[in-house]
Amino acid sequence: TLSSPLSLPGFVVGHAGLYQALAMFAVAYFIIGMTVLSVCAIATNGALDAGGAYYMISRALGPEFGGSIGIMFFLANVCGSALYVLGLVEAVMDSFGIPPGQKVGTGVHVLPQSYWYELLYGTVLLALCLLVCLVGASIYAKATFLIFLVVAGVLGTILISFFATRPIRVPILLPHLNGSEVENGSFTGFSLTTLRKNLAGDYGVDYTTGEKMSFSSVFAVMFNGCTGIMAGSNMSGDLKRPSYSIPRGTISAVLFTYLIYNLLAVLMCATCNRTLLQKDYGFLRDISIFPPLVTVGIYAATLSAAMSNLIGASRILYALARDDLFGRALVLAKKTSASGNPVMAVILSWLVVQLVLFSGKLNTIAGVVTTFFLLVYATVNLACLALEWASAPNFRPTFRYFTWHTCLLGIAGCCVMMFLISPVSASASLGFLLLLLLALHYLSPSSTWGYISQALIFHQVRKYLLMLDVRKDHVKFWRPQMLLMVQNPRGSARLIDFVNDLKKSGLYVLGHVELQDLDTLPSDPLQPQQDSWLSLVDKLNVKAFVSLTLAPSVRHGVRQLLFTSGLGGMRPNTLVLGFYDDEAPQDGLARHPAFTSAREEVPLGFPPLRAPATPKLLSAREYVGIVADALKMLRNVLLARQLESLDKAWELRRAASPPPTIHVWPVNLLRPDSARYADTCSLFLLQMACVLNMARAWRRARLRLFLCVEAGTMPHAQEEKLRQLLKDLRIQAQIQLVPWDTITRLHWQTCRGPPGGPGEEEEEEEEGIVNFPTNTTQVSDEYVCAANKLVLEQSPAPAVRFLYLPRPPADTSLYPLYLHQLELLTRGLGPTVLVHGVSAVTSTQL
Repeated sequence: TLSSPLSLPGFVVGHAGLYQALAMFAVAYFIIGMTVLSVCAIATNGALDAGGAYYMISRALGPEFGGSIGIMFFLANVCGSALYVLGLVEAVMDSFGIPPGQKVGTGVHVLPQSYWYELLYGTVLLALCLLVCLVGASIYAKATFLIFLVVAGVLGTILISFFATRPIRVPILLPHLNGSEVENGSFTGFSLTTLRKNLAGDYGVDYTTGEKMSFSSVFAVMFNGCTGIMAGSNMSGDLKRPSYSIPRGTISAVLFTYLIYNLLAVLMCATCNRTLLQKDYGFLRDISIFPPLVTVGIYAATLSAAMSNLIGASRILYALARDDLFGRALVLAKKTSASGNPVMAVILSWLVVQLVLFSGKLNTIAGVVTTFFLLVYATVNLACLALEWASAPNFRPTFRYFTWHTCLLGIAGCCVMMFLISPVSASASLGFLLLLLLALHYLSPSSTWGYISQALIFHQVRKYLLMLDVRKDHVKFWRPQMLLMVQNPRGSARLIDFVNDLKKSGLYVLGHVELQDLDTLPSDPLQPQQDSWLSLVDKLNVKAFVSLTLAPSVRHGVRQLLFTSGLGGMRPNTLVLGFYDDEAPQDGLARHPAFTSAREEVPLGFPPLRAPATPKLLSAREYVGIVADALKMLRNVLLARQLESLDKAWELRRAASPPPTIHVWPVNLLRPDSARYADTCSLFLLQMACVLNMARAWRRARLRLFLCVEAGTMPHAQEEKLRQLLKDLRIQAQIQLVPWDTITRLHWQTCRGPPGGPGEEEEEEEEGIVNFPTNTTQVSDEYVCAANKLVLEQSPAPAVRFLYLPRPPADTSLYPLYLHQLELLTRGLGPTVLVHGVSAVTSTQL
């Protein structure tokens, strides 16, 4: 029979010729050999359980790949079992079936032939396989060993027959229309003429299907005869020492079968004419010195292959059910006998094989089975390749005869042959695999097996971080990298979301300082909090890292985080702080959409918010000191006030006319004597407002840029100059002129003189050297309140305002006054961001 491994070389040589047959075996065993190396590597890297290739793949690549490939491997084994049962039926019909065209049998040819009769015979043979598999793996192992002895004896008889049998003519009875016809094949003995005629390919018609054969269809049938090498790994849960037995048994099987197939191919090519090879798949019986033994051997080998696939399918199904990847759908397959045999998985596998038997034609399902096996083999190689590339210290298999090159070659070989055999079947199989992957990704429970993707990501990220050279930074490719300090996430949910919009694909770190001393604690108190913070990041759907630290004060903790957060070229360049005021904190998590669902709960790892009467953990002087520290460390600083009142969803959903606006004040309102728009800080402020406007959620918003002008200063010239600057920077914004003579007059009334006097020149010179303003005490509360009113009067009210943040004074005793002026300036303005930049971030170059 065609599906018997003994007659397979004859079928291949008969259609493809010796040259192509040897090439087919070389390609098939190259793919199998590369896969076997990967199987041996994974099998010797730890304890194996039931499921064979499925277990290896799922524990290496995770539940999504493991579950989807497990189903594919289950179907491959099921279809393979049906393939061998149909082959065995074909062999029985060749020996005992009534010839086509005859109604009454003669001699031993007494079995009627038809689709339904052959289905009945297949059902009976499959029931025999079921009985053996239900008894358990021990009886199966004994049965297969007995079958191995029989097949070894038959193989020896066949090899002797090639030398001992004299040339004979073999009559071949072929179906023809409603009857049959006889065609003669020849066993010529060793003949150079026969050898030459069989060297080249001559693809004929498969007499069982009537279809013209080709390289791909012959390879598909041939490859199925080579897939039994995975039978040992499928029995991994029943082996005493799978890590020892699988490599030795599998490699021995591959080498032995490869040599036997090639030897038989050469012998058949030199002794049998093409008619015999193409049209009589049972010719070995006709040329044997003891035909009954060959018949028994063919039956035994085919029955063994069918049982091997059936028991392999049941073990894969049992492993899938035990891992709960498909929930209740496979709950029945978990049931086992008292001895541990998964009887329900065996019965379910038998039912599926029985359904496949209805296809009736052996070669009809050969292409599908081969595609499935190639896909599984490719994934086994992928699993080993991923483990090797991840370079995890715990991947140290005792089997070392593999490299990532062998894995890659195995993957490439499987994929190429899969599409050469049948592009339609390959595409359909990949589509089915993708659907299973998506279904398991969204529906399967999380596992504790470990995800190879995490190891691969770590490996690649480390490599690319080393390549990210800070010495090659250029202003054209600058992006904000944020460190947002959060005391309690309950009061900062909207601020966290807002800064996520500001990061523009840059680094985003949520920092938190815990005021404790590790010397007085039994263990690190931050480790239990880490999961709560990571869950918060997931729930808020922000792309942020979390960095927690212990420190004796908040200021020391922020310094630590500024020094240590990030790696290599990915370090925070901008510090974001909430504003220091006396407003009572509000629980934003309780109102956040991510936690308003009945199924969700606010993370319990965060303490309740500070009561209004409770003293703060941070003094005003320390808060301003943090700002000063960040600027000394050349970090940009953002102070966010009343961002928790920003309802972004409402602001961006309101009527399209007028769209929401973002107000930008790029002038230092606390320094009316130095109203410059093109300094580093002003340009950084413009950049941050533009970055926010580029975020997907803020694209409907419009930028409004306010130009403060005084009488007699040529405002239109200033406006044109600013417009040209915006054009050069590719920033779209509406410019609005704002007269502020009455406000600056308040300032000069309390100062030493008008602008341009000698006192100011000295002050400007000092600022250029020390870079700290010294006029903090010269700005009156009356002036600051007037500036606040000027900002507030600009209508319509924006979604958010960006204001210039002046440097803290050099004199630390003035820190409280500095903070008081910032509070007056931003009082009642709604969501406001005070910005101070120290680095050049804009570019007009390509």
